Amino acid sequence: MNRVLRFLTSIPLALMLYALLLFLGLISLVWNVFAMLIHPVMPAAPARALGRMTIAFAYRMFWWLASVTGMMRIDASCLDPMRKEPGVIFVANHPTMLDALLLVARLPRSACIMKADLMGNIFLGAGARLARYISNKSARTMVRLAVNDLRNGGQLVIFPEGTRTVTPPLNPFRPGTTLIAKLAQAPIQTVFIDTDSPYLAKGWPLWRVPPLPIVFRLRLGKRFSPTQDSDVLQAELEQYFRQNMEQRATDASPECQTPRAHTLS
Repeated sequence: MNRVLRFLTSIPLALMLYALLLFLGLISLVWNVFAMLIHPVMPAAPARALGRMTIAFAYRMFWWLASVTGMMRIDASCLDPMRKEPGVIFVANHPTMLDALLLVARLPRSACIMKADLMGNIFLGAGARLARYISNKSARTMVRLAVNDLRNGGQLVIFPEGTRTVTPPLNPFRPGTTLIAKLAQAPIQTVFIDTDSPYLAKGWPLWRVPPLPIVFRLRLGKRFSPTQDSDVLQAELEQYFRQNMEQRATDASPECQTPRAHTLS
């Protein structure tokens, strides 16, 4: 009987969560159709600015709705002081499918390095191309485009695990981040994504309703300066993330578990 009651009471929450995700899908689809039309005729610089600002605004609207409906509690305000800072690489762990949305919503100058197959996605591809997001299809091209973007005042969002975390607390880092930092002479700002939910983690199906509300909190970590030996810096960066997250897992604070609600400025 208790199981049946829990199931029945979860139905309205599930419907609200799926309505929220449907909203995200619809605004993404509408924007990508528009982006596909204007991309061939719009100059690169204004197209990049428009594309990035629009994506950031859409994701902020998604997080705002998620917050006011009680589906999620989000604190990503630590990124706000750096939203206009040029030439910064933001590096974060990657627990869920929603991580890029968290960072990009607060960083309207930023570009993401994306999996090549997502560039053809109907919900993402045209908007990503307009915003000059960077495909990982060719490592050499990826590095060149990332360096040029940073030198032109952009920001870069990278998840060095390459995919969502499979072996907590962290997958081994893939190369490239510190090489980009070295060539662009760009600092690396570490960001930690804390969540109490397995929703949309690796292996979690989209249709499965998690305990609600889902909680996300972003924390700033150490900022690394670029070095001549990018391989050594890569190892230091991964070790720093691993030690911090292992310590967090064994000594989680109440603040991490119940962050304040997210509001838009």
